[in-house]
Amino acid sequence: MDDVHVRLGDRDVLRGVDLVLRERRVGVVGANGSGKSTLARLLNGLVLPTTGRVLVDGLDTRRDGARVRRRVGFVFTDPDAQIVMPTVAEDVGYSLRHVPVGPERDARVRSALEAHGLADHGDHPAHQLSGGQKQLLALTSVLVGEPRLVVADEPTTLLDLRNTRRVAAELAALDQQVVLVSHDLDLLHAMDRILVVDGGRVVADDGPAPALAHYRRLVDADEPDVAR
Repeated sequence: MDDVHVRLGDRDVLRGVDLVLRERRVGVVGANGSGKSTLARLLNGLVLPTTGRVLVDGLDTRRDGARVRRRVGFVFTDPDAQIVMPTVAEDVGYSLRHVPVGPERDARVRSALEAHGLADHGDHPAHQLSGGQKQLLALTSVLVGEPRLVVADEPTTLLDLRNTRRVAAELAALDQQVVLVSHDLDLLHAMDRILVVDGGRVVADDGPAPALAHYRRLVDADEPDVAR
């Protein structure tokens, strides 16, 4: 990200962001409205910079959006926002629509379902899965396309503790680079690098312990005094 600014309507959502993300696991944290989700969406061209530029493997998200999205998979907070096909197997297969229908495509779908614990659900209606299974399906549908980078925007927010741990374990086990946006500080402790976003700027960029300490100080400073 090279001097990236994002203005939506009359609001500056991000201001002057300069980043190079090389680490295998990068966490992003910030208050609601801080700009952290916009920062994440810049990485696959879901949001384009108003000024500045975003490069992924040398590809400009403004000029090369389709090629960038083949490299960058995006997992949303609400899996219902990205499940588009009636059944589980069809939804995973939809991510392979560039692959001709046939044995190769079917094999890749089966392999992906097996790898992520959904092998017994291939024919099930996708929107009738549990919340945790839906998020696993969303992740599987992203991974079957073999992206180089996975961006996950608060993927555990709607999940209970058991499914939070399951989705976190799936992300931790990936070979791909992962950028994880989360309010769950327990998940962020395992990151290699943490970005703290506040008021549209990256205000801390460090290892987990110092970055999260900075974030906690921001939260404490924003809390109103309680009358005693």
